[in-house]
Amino acid sequence: MAKYGRAASKNVESAMRRRKKGTLKSGSGGKVKSRKQAIAIALNESRKKGAKVPSRKSSRKGGARKTSSRKTSSRKTSRKSTSKKK
Repeated sequence: MAKYGRAASKNVESAMRRRKKGTLKSGSGGKVKSRKQAIAIALNESRKKGAKVPSRKSSRKGGARKTSSRKTSSRKTSRKSTSKKK
C-alpha cells in the first residue's frame, strides 16, 4: 500500500515549481532554497488539507538541540590563608 496519496504528490510537485520560481516561502517568511525543505513544506500543507500523508516523527517535534562538548578544566581554588592573631 502506498504511503502518500495522489493529492500529496500533486502538492509536492506544486511546491517544487514554486521553489524554482522563487515564490515558495518558509514559515518565517524567507525564500526556500533547499529541496528537502520544499518537500517538507508541501507535506505539511497536505496534512493540513487532510491528504494521505504519514504523521511527523515524534522525536522531531521538540526541536533539534545541539549538544556542545564542554572542556572540563580542573579548577584551582585559591584558599585564603588565615593568619591567627594573638
